[in-house]
Amino acid sequence: MKDYFDVVKGYLTHLELEIKYENRNECVLIASSEQEGIFNLIICVAYPIVIFEQFLFEIKSDSPLIYKELLKKNRDIIHGAFVLDETGRKVIFRDSLQLENLDLNEFNATLNSLSLLLSEYSEQIINFSKN
Repeated sequence: MKDYFDVVKGYLTHLELEIKYENRNECVLIASSEQEGIFNLIICVAYPIVIFEQFLFEIKSDSPLIYKELLKKNRDIIHGAFVLDETGRKVIFRDSLQLENLDLNEFNATLNSLSLLLSEYSEQIINFSKN
């Protein structure tokens, strides 16, 4: 079987993301690109998929308006989506891709989607994190 951990790590290196942490045994990488606004993006190579998770903010109080706005914005996100962690408080960008046919363009599309989301929606994210 192909070493998908090395493939993913190679894509990160090629795209010039800084690998902050790697654990081959757990198949986890954490990467950042200050230029793209990506900090501590968790990448889990879990055959047959690779999972991307970027913590965005914590919801301080239950607000149907915030949840509604996040769901509406999900429609505009090209790759990935807003999700909540098991506590229902932490908002995370999450995407998953199939490893079998993964290529650099597809991998980069997820990173571009996250970067675009962070640049376009940053003001709203900041406001949501204050409420």
